Amino acid sequence: MTLTLVIIVVATALAFDFTNGFHDSANAMATSVATGAFKPRIAVLVAAILNFVGASMATEVAKTVSGGIVDDRLVTVQAVFAGLVGAILWNLFTWLLGLPSSSSHAMFGGLIGAVIMSSGLAGIHAGVIVSKILLPALVAPLVAGVASGLATRAAYRITDHTAHHAARTFRMGQRISASMVALAHGTSDGQKTMGLITLVLVASGYQQSEAGGTRPYEWVIVAAGLCIALGTYSGGWRIMRTMGKGLVEVESPQGFACESAATVAILASAHLGFALSTTHVCSGAVLGSGIGRRTTVNWKIAGRMLAAWLITLPASGLVGALAALVTKQGTWGFFLALAALIIAALAIFRISQHHKISHSNVNDAAEVAVLPGRRLRGAKRRVGIVAMPKVPGAGRSVEHVTIPDAAPSGAPTAAETIAGTRPAVLTVSPERHARRRRAGKTKTKAVAA
Repeated sequence: MTLTLVIIVVATALAFDFTNGFHDSANAMATSVATGAFKPRIAVLVAAILNFVGASMATEVAKTVSGGIVDDRLVTVQAVFAGLVGAILWNLFTWLLGLPSSSSHAMFGGLIGAVIMSSGLAGIHAGVIVSKILLPALVAPLVAGVASGLATRAAYRITDHTAHHAARTFRMGQRISASMVALAHGTSDGQKTMGLITLVLVASGYQQSEAGGTRPYEWVIVAAGLCIALGTYSGGWRIMRTMGKGLVEVESPQGFACESAATVAILASAHLGFALSTTHVCSGAVLGSGIGRRTTVNWKIAGRMLAAWLITLPASGLVGALAALVTKQGTWGFFLALAALIIAALAIFRISQHHKISHSNVNDAAEVAVLPGRRLRGAKRRVGIVAMPKVPGAGRSVEHVTIPDAAPSGAPTAAETIAGTRPAVLTVSPERHARRRRAGKTKTKAVAA
């Protein structure tokens, strides 16, 4: 039965790696998608490839996870599984809300809570948790934010960013800097799942423990890299909307500056073995770029993000502890926790379909709605006038009109003012119009009445 449990836990760890990919894909590509430097589908493809490459570059963070924050001699397979339950559920919940919280801290919180429940405080290394998790979580976003703000100020002072050639250069620079963030994200976050799987193998006796942290097997490195890459390619569009449009309105110069600052911070921490949250670093860099540009910052969304950061460790730890309590009851408890995880994941996915966000509408609004029937404030839809009554002097030209979703019925529109009468037929859904506009197919023929 031990081998069966190990296989299930390894599969669950890879499922967490997948959620890590789509939860954190916004870290690398949100600003580039928002500025148009990358098309959405191309952005996630590039990020997925570089996540895989980055995950194969180093193993220092994996060693920290496998033998640093917990005592691998006291950890059980069931405890690791319970920690994964807490991490996955927190990832899915914050993804539903569009909150860029830390997948890394969700994993650490779930694992710490589960180990404390199963083995007591002796099962964790408090000193390592403080030095390599908590302190970097406080310092890294501030450092990245300050560096991003200074770089943004410099970019706007020394260049004429409004010139066509300068804007094009910054967009090209963004493609490079965003790719570096994706590479750094794979180097940091891809290793964390490797560390978890290695911890499972050590706890079950399938791998020998090594002093200073155990290096993952090669097949673990490849599997973890592939899963985080596939998760990244799936999009994570809900969080990408918040990162790219919700915090600040991003332009190419500040996007290039914040991505460059984030890359340096993430790569440096991965080299030192710090289990840093790339979400914290990238969010701090985006906020810093907005302050450096002196543009409007949505502090309401920033406050929600900060609240999510503060409760990630305790919330995922509580869920992990509860799951560990259930799994301690025996085999039936283990499978009960597995069933609860699957049901909760399916329920969250079902709720997300009420306001589905994809590559075609990720930049259409700044807000992520959850409740059924709720309309997004500020969201606009495009309609085309297909048929119009003849009006003297109006000609046969067709106008495309932007109409707020929240406009009261019966209110006069721009089309009425232009044509002198109400349009006979309004057509073209918002999503279809957005696709046609991106493809350059916005011409519509008028039908004379």
